[in-house]
Amino acid sequence: MCRIASAADIRQSRITDFCSCKDLAVTTDFSHYTLGYDIPALPGMKLEEVQTPALIVDLDAFDQNLLTMRDEIARYGVRHRAHCKMHKSADIARLQIERGNACGVCCQKVSEAEALARAGLTDIMVSNEVCDLFKIDRLAQLPKLGARILVCTDDLSNIADLSKAAVKHATRLEVLVELDCGGDRCGVGDSDAVLKLAQAIMAAPNLHFAGIQSYQGAAQHAYEYTARKALIDTAITITKDAVDLLAAHDIYCDIVGGAGTGTYPFEAASGVYNELQCGSYLFMDADYRRVMDKDGSYLPAFRHALFLLTGIMSTDIDQQAVCDAGLKAHSIDSGLPTVLDRPDLACLVFSDEHGTLKDPENTLKINDKIMLIPGHCDPTCNMHDWYVGVRNGVVEALWPVTARGKFF
Repeated sequence: MCRIASAADIRQSRITDFCSCKDLAVTTDFSHYTLGYDIPALPGMKLEEVQTPALIVDLDAFDQNLLTMRDEIARYGVRHRAHCKMHKSADIARLQIERGNACGVCCQKVSEAEALARAGLTDIMVSNEVCDLFKIDRLAQLPKLGARILVCTDDLSNIADLSKAAVKHATRLEVLVELDCGGDRCGVGDSDAVLKLAQAIMAAPNLHFAGIQSYQGAAQHAYEYTARKALIDTAITITKDAVDLLAAHDIYCDIVGGAGTGTYPFEAASGVYNELQCGSYLFMDADYRRVMDKDGSYLPAFRHALFLLTGIMSTDIDQQAVCDAGLKAHSIDSGLPTVLDRPDLACLVFSDEHGTLKDPENTLKINDKIMLIPGHCDPTCNMHDWYVGVRNGVVEALWPVTARGKFF
């Protein structure tokens, strides 16, 4: 098996180094990067000068979203373990911890966790099962990077494999039992199974039972409030039954985790969940904007902070324009993007390198720039190497997408 470098071995260069959302100290040595080849922008450039397509982060909206979630978590008296599968950026994760009071981070894959650990993150949960023996071997080495490492399981044989690897590398893994609370994906189906796995974890060398992972993913984009609440009410009941059964056997959960941007108020107020795993709140996307609150309005707390800047490359067809952001620049699995501040424009269809827009009044000209609100932020972010942080129309920061392509 391949050895993971120790923390002392790692000398990862960083493009940004900063302490707060509004105090970004950007290194000025970009001499080894070529604009338009390696990077889409340089600090100090105007927004309209950024090479397209590029991911733009509105830093004012980003700041507001970060602090809004911080205050929400404090109001409910629970913890927030920020989900980094959305942005895959160590710099953003660090801000979520330092400024947003997140207790740690989540990710979904071993290589993603390794990228974050190599960048100095110290409390990382793989909120997913890891079953491949090679991946388990790498996972068991990650604590050598100085990080607390947690992982989920729903299988007895997987517990034995995790233990064997942790013993081999003289490390400790913290393990949560994943409970299927209605999402019909991963997780055991009842409280008795949770108890059986928890007891097995507690008996396994070099493993520590950390609690229950109970995430209802299908509910996050249930647009209607009553339908979303009904799904989470069921999830809460299922989760509480498991927690109560463990407690009856003197087994207590440090973490009862789950929730996302679409449902977190329900889990936070449940008295059952103590750790939330919201991710998309920080950027938002077009699909999340369709999720409605109790009064029928759209979720009001978070602003759109992530945009895809794209340039117009053709206007030959009447009432139509073509932009340079195709399927290789953003994901449309959750629906088409919308155009920021241009209700007169509509996205029609996207191919590999082109996006076709309806422009009824022929307002768009060659080289005009528009901002698209991605339909789904998570896979869109994974297509890019950089975030371009903009404030007041000027590039203020460049953040590398640390774990881009880390899906092993």
